[in-house]
Amino acid sequence: MNRRQAGRVWEKRASAYLRRRGVKTLEMGYQCRFGEIDLVCVDARTLVIVEVRARGGGIARALESVDTRKRRKLIRTARHLLMQRPEWSERPVRFDVIAIENIDSAQARYEWIKDAFDAESAS
Repeated sequence: MNRRQAGRVWEKRASAYLRRRGVKTLEMGYQCRFGEIDLVCVDARTLVIVEVRARGGGIARALESVDTRKRRKLIRTARHLLMQRPEWSERPVRFDVIAIENIDSAQARYEWIKDAFDAESAS
């Protein structure tokens, strides 16, 4: 299995993790010229842009990999998404990260960081 395929597997697992917590996935793997959004979800009335980070090491390593450059890319991609889906643009938007630790073991651990960053702080 290549990295892209493995990424899709973890995105599906993250979507299931969120679904069990009442968050509905609207779209997986949204792509445009600016980048990719792993999961587009809705939590109550809020549109949630989710970055999934799965690593063999610790949660901190997964979170650190969502650096300023990646945040800016996600924000540009989210803006493009909202132009393509104007029906979603009336909702408040939140950027979350699902960090998955120990993916190489049967004891993978998920950490959901709600509101991990906002569009203003990453600009």
